[in-house]
Amino acid sequence: MFKNKSFSLVLPAYNEETHIRKNIESFLETKIFDEIIVVDNNSTDNTKIEIEKTSAIYLCEKIQGYGAALRKGMEVSKGDYIVLCEPDSTFSAKDIHKFLAYIDDFECIFGTRTTKSLIHKSAKMQFSLRVGNIIVAKILEYMFLGPTLSDVGCTYKVISRNSYKKIQNNLTVIGSEFQPELMINLILKKVKILEIPVNYLEREGKSKITYNFTSSSGVALKMLLLMFKLRLKNLF
Repeated sequence: MFKNKSFSLVLPAYNEETHIRKNIESFLETKIFDEIIVVDNNSTDNTKIEIEKTSAIYLCEKIQGYGAALRKGMEVSKGDYIVLCEPDSTFSAKDIHKFLAYIDDFECIFGTRTTKSLIHKSAKMQFSLRVGNIIVAKILEYMFLGPTLSDVGCTYKVISRNSYKKIQNNLTVIGSEFQPELMINLILKKVKILEIPVNYLEREGKSKITYNFTSSSGVALKMLLLMFKLRLKNLF
């Protein structure tokens, strides 16, 4: 709870047994979240057991995909604001206070991992991934006449309940290109958006989406194809 507004945190999870509990507890320590929803996307390890050791709400999404997991969590969330993040400690729970500083003036706040001083050395963020995110974000910005954007792949976001309601029925992506779909739909609804820099920390465990250059390139291609598809759809 913050300024009499409730907050729901949504975390997608796939085989995160070694660190999911620690990550949940770090967000609980902020005293901001009224509910933490962890959506297990068919983990084959002890992720469920670790989640159930905490006060977080456990959900299972049988449809395999990053977007499917996030959409499931958003659909069942009850907070006035929905916060999206990752379960692998790449983002700092304490950074939520950066977002809260802007909720009176903006309906949605997006994180960006492009400030060099905030990318910790141990994070080992691939140069190609960093540059690729900026390029795709700029293409999205100009194609849809959006706000200044620099990171299309950053999950850390705060979205007002009213904004989510405007786009809920338009979200269809189940895979890794969910973030640009979410961003584009918010832009098309003229939602007031701000992007702010966040810390990017060392990942615990292996990335399930951008674990090497080939996988990162594949995700970027999917994002670009989705963007062109939505742009054409919006023209007619």
